[in-house]
Parts: sequence; structure tokens; C-alpha cells
Amino acid sequence: MTTTTRDDGYVVFDRVQKSYDGQTLVVKDLNLSIGRGEFLTMLGPSGSGKTTCLMMLAGFETATSGQILLDGRNINDMPPHKRGIGMVFQSYALFPHMTVGENLAFPLEVRGMTKAEREERIARALDMVQMGAFASRRPAQLSGGQQQRIALARALVFDPKLVLMDEPLGALDKQLREHMQFEIKALHERLGITVVYVTHDQGEALTMSDRIAVFNDGRIQQLAPPAALYERPDNSFVASFIGENNALGGTIASLQGDKATVRLFNGDVIDATAVNVREVGQQTTVSIRPERIEFKPEMMPDGAHTLPAEVMDVVYMGDILRARLKVAGQDDFVMKFRNTLGQTRLNPGEQIRVGWHPQDARALDPV
Repeated sequence: MTTTTRDDGYVVFDRVQKSYDGQTLVVKDLNLSIGRGEFLTMLGPSGSGKTTCLMMLAGFETATSGQILLDGRNINDMPPHKRGIGMVFQSYALFPHMTVGENLAFPLEVRGMTKAEREERIARALDMVQMGAFASRRPAQLSGGQQQRIALARALVFDPKLVLMDEPLGALDKQLREHMQFEIKALHERLGITVVYVTHDQGEALTMSDRIAVFNDGRIQQLAPPAALYERPDNSFVASFIGENNALGGTIASLQGDKATVRLFNGDVIDATAVNVREVGQQTTVSIRPERIEFKPEMMPDGAHTLPAEVMDVVYMGDILRARLKVAGQDDFVMKFRNTLGQTRLNPGEQIRVGWHPQDARALDPV
């Protein structure tokens, strides 16, 4: 497992641990380096430690041990308002009795800026989020998406080099959430700021991030760019948490370099890429993405493995079809294929053969 890939870390967690009761660690020996200008997402289920890490970086929580560095400075004992960090929350945290302009002026007043400078910065920040005409309105007069834009503008108004975002789109509907993902990413690229983003939404993380740190049980399970994380998961937790995944249980029958032969629990034998298996006889879970599965003979990749399958049900999802199959004794095997003109229709109870390239199967730790 890799937790650092850059030597020039702008934000560094150095052996950071956090306990609230002095006994149970919610963050365990965290080593993480975030590059200047990077968009890094901390992704994981509730209770995995990702939000605690963000709160320690913001200064709202204190590390039990270890150091947090910002641009080479230890900030463990630095109060939040002196860190120069912008913050965006899911709840927006706007002052309801203030206008939009007054909400944006607040962090500037705290920093002692003149009225002229405040007005210039407020106008610029509102233009960034396409809300220039809303300076005199109060938060209650805005939609959820507009409030989120204002919260983002307030985090950017004093030109921070680092912006932290804690589930900032969680309260928005699906369409607006997807639109805001692209807006935030475009802002990040235009301004060149460093963003540390916390979410439990895997799609959001894959869409927006330069790299993703997948958390579970207080530790980073894998740190990688989105494509590498999805295509090459290091373990069964990452494979199951990032996107939909098929998991076939079995035992390592032979092992040569990064090639493994796996005898599935029903007796079928398949080849797979050996990822974190070490010896013959070891139990494993073979991970295969649903979109890598083919069922038409003419579409099978060279060297593909094929197994018999029974169609359990097929769900229409617009651009794709999702078939649930019974494969190797498991009735939760999923295949996804494009909904194209003339596409072969599958019916429940139909017997077919499915196949995939061995390189798309990864032998991981047992679930």
C-alpha cells in the first residue's frame, strides 16, 4: 500500500494519529503528502476517519500524535483563523441575518482589509461562481445550489492557497450535484488552488479528483489517480467500494510472477492477475468489473475465459443494460453492456456463456 507519491508535499500528514477517548484510534499512523495545486479527495464510508483528518487540517480537531505540515510549517498548535485555509461545509454555514455581500465581507473584515479592497474581492468572488447579481440578497432568498455557490465564493474570497470541502454537495439533488462537480473542478483548474475534498460518493470522487485516498478503519487503503484506483484496486475493500464489482471466491492453484491460476469454490478454474496473493493454497477473491464481461462470441477478447451463466434478471438503465447472472454458483454476478440499436436481448432463465480477458481479473485478498 502506497500513501505518498510526492516529495514536494504542500500538505503533509506525518505519522498522524487521532483518538477521542485515549484508547480507540479513529486515525491510525497516517502518512500522506498532497502536492501544491492538487485536487485530492478523501473517500470512504462513515466512520472511516476521512472527516477527522480534514478537521485536523482545518484546526478544529487536534492530532493525538504526529505532525501536520502546511507549506513546510508545523501547524499542530496554530489556531484555525491563522492557517489561511478556506472551508466549505455541506450545511453551507452562511449567516442568515447577513446579505450575500456581508457574508463574503466577514472573512475580509477579520483580516483587516479596507472597504475598497473588500468590495473588489467580493465582486470578483461572486463573478467566479456566477452570482454577481445576488450580493444584496439573504441566504433564505436563495436556492440550495445558489447557497452552495455563495459558500464556495466565501471560501475563495480571501485568496486562500488551500480550500477544504466537507461533503459540500451532499444536500443537492442529483442533477445539480453533477453540475456543481464540474463547476468546482473548473474553478480549481483555473485558480490553481490546492483542494482537499471529503466525500463518501465514489462517483463524485472519480469525476473531480487528481488523486483519491480511500479510507477504511482509520487507514488509507489505497492512494491513486481515479483511473488507476478503479482499474487496478489493491485490495477487496477498494474493489468493492469503488464502482460496482464482481467478486468470485476461490483458492490459488498456481502462482508465477504476477499470473495466478484460481480454482473457484464451485470447481471452475480461471486465470487472473496476482495482486496481493503470495502462495499456492491461499484463499482469494477475484475481482472483475461488470463492463468487462462479454456474452457475444464475436466480442470475446483473445485469450478470454468463458464460463456458463444463467440470466437471473435484466434491468433497463437507459444508456446501459444491467444483467444479473448466476456464475460459478453465485447468483449476484453482474454484467453491464451498452444499449445499442439491434442489441441482443437477454431473458430470465436463458443459458449463456460469459467471458473476460484474464488481465481484467484481479486476485485479491479474500472477502
